[in-house]
Amino acid sequence: MAVKVDLNISLDGFATTTDQTPENPFGDDWQRLVAAYVGTRTMRERVLGDTSGAGTTGIDEKYASAYFEGTGAEIMGAGMFGLHQNADDPDWRGWWGDEPPFQVPVFVLTHTARASIEFDTGTVFHFIEASPQDALARAAEAADGGDVRVGGGVDVVRQFLAARLVDRIHFAVAPIVLGRGERIWDGLRGLEAEYEVTSEVAESGVTHLSFRR
Repeated sequence: MAVKVDLNISLDGFATTTDQTPENPFGDDWQRLVAAYVGTRTMRERVLGDTSGAGTTGIDEKYASAYFEGTGAEIMGAGMFGLHQNADDPDWRGWWGDEPPFQVPVFVLTHTARASIEFDTGTVFHFIEASPQDALARAAEAADGGDVRVGGGVDVVRQFLAARLVDRIHFAVAPIVLGRGERIWDGLRGLEAEYEVTSEVAESGVTHLSFRR
């Protein structure tokens, strides 16, 4: 079992955007940040529900397909699930509609108790209040030998990195400058020394950085 992280970040290290509005809850900058990943065949099928076979099949696709391979459980923060924006909606079931792409147990870190939500695709959202170590123990048990992915948001990923709990990291570095948001690197000086680091540039211009213990 490996603990892994997979994020899209900008050239200046930001993994979140700040131009969201009620009419555009993700914002234009988010589309710029994830465009290459979302354009791959795997992400179009798993996230957008497009089963036509459309989408890119180059280097970006190699990493997009690896995003799901071997994953037995996921950990994410309340913000990634959407609880911060929809705290008053007891029927909120996440951003992904009736077919979330995870297809594994997902542990949402939150201080607000909620009943688990189960989908026909195999995704089950469990809402827990736990430290990174305790959350990982629960996710590892649920993964049953599979990998555990720490999906986000940025603060949650940094907590797991700071606690030295992550075995593999993949950052898809989009060739854009955001200038503001949440930076993944803050507080993690020298982290690269603990990993073997490789890079690969995709046809889209995205640089794929891989860190492996």
